[in-house]
Amino acid sequence: MSAPRTTAGPLVETPEQTALRRAVADLAARYGQAYFQDKARAGEPVTELWAEAGKLGYLGVNLPAEYGGGGAGITELSIVLEELGAGGCPLLMMVVSPAICGTVIARFGTEEQRRQWLPGLADGSRKMAFGITEPDAGSNSHRIGTVARRDGEDWLLSGRKVFISGIDQADAVLFVGRTEDARTGKLRPSLFVVPRDTPGFEYRAIPMELVAPEKQYQVFLDDVRLPAEALVGDEDAGLLQLFAGLNPERIMTAAFSIGVARRALATAVDYARTRTVWDVPIGAHQGIAHPLAQCTIEVELARLMMQKAAHLYDAGDDLAAGEAANMAKYAAGEAACRAVDQAVQTLGGNGLTQEYGLAALLTATRVGRVAPVSREMILNYVAQHTLGLPRSY
Repeated sequence: MSAPRTTAGPLVETPEQTALRRAVADLAARYGQAYFQDKARAGEPVTELWAEAGKLGYLGVNLPAEYGGGGAGITELSIVLEELGAGGCPLLMMVVSPAICGTVIARFGTEEQRRQWLPGLADGSRKMAFGITEPDAGSNSHRIGTVARRDGEDWLLSGRKVFISGIDQADAVLFVGRTEDARTGKLRPSLFVVPRDTPGFEYRAIPMELVAPEKQYQVFLDDVRLPAEALVGDEDAGLLQLFAGLNPERIMTAAFSIGVARRALATAVDYARTRTVWDVPIGAHQGIAHPLAQCTIEVELARLMMQKAAHLYDAGDDLAAGEAANMAKYAAGEAACRAVDQAVQTLGGNGLTQEYGLAALLTATRVGRVAPVSREMILNYVAQHTLGLPRSY
């Protein structure tokens, strides 16, 4: 008989990961959903929670240890965001600052860029937003109209962006622009760090129905002059560097959705267990119990795909991670929408009150279906790359 396996794989968490999950859950419980939603409704950032999460090492758990991070991976960072969401405190800026921007700078940034940004991103003292989406291109990197052109040793960056999260909280934005490939003359995606106070960089808040502490912004870049060192990585590397950040973005968006779904289901299950009608708890009725059980299964299945995607990414398999990350983001978005909808239905009228905090999650979970890439574009991706069907667009 062969010896039992003792090493954890993508489906079995290590003792360290389990301990991290418990510790983050404890942190979220100390703040709670009421704190988070009060801040969101007041239009204020969750400064205290962000600072404590950074001080405890949770925000930078995926960043290199030599720059103040935890030296772990996206697997661990997704645990942090999931547990914060399950505790009623889903931090959207975690998707952006340490996951996208921190990962890109850690993998492709110069030594100076790493020293300048990673310690602050890791301990929460600095934040970075991410700008890719455009009014006419969405997230289609092949149609991005923001262009960077050389002017001596400097760059001049011009264009528009939309739905950029948390610029008011960020020290800088990592923008996706396009530079001209000297060899082919074609425009290719490139990444630039632009401090928020740079002349020519303007941003305006977009009125949203989301109850979230992070605002959304439209951006106007008018010949923003940047030094040569603002470029992150190789200007000719193109999509390689871009997707080094977009795969973690999809994984973390899945973690966001799963955390919110778990929060909603926990609220609904507690209500179904204690709310009594005709002398029995309503959870004793299959009409209540079965939909909640089905939603729980769907959320757990989405979590397994998220864990697979994170494991592949941390193992360095970017191609396989891309497929899994897209599937995880899709599955989590769908599962979360159904879970929150069923939770509201379970509570009836109470599901729409501020007391239980479920109504605000209705819009929050819709984010997972439309951003950072729509569910339809993920289906296109799977049809083309997984099934080998002809491209439809």
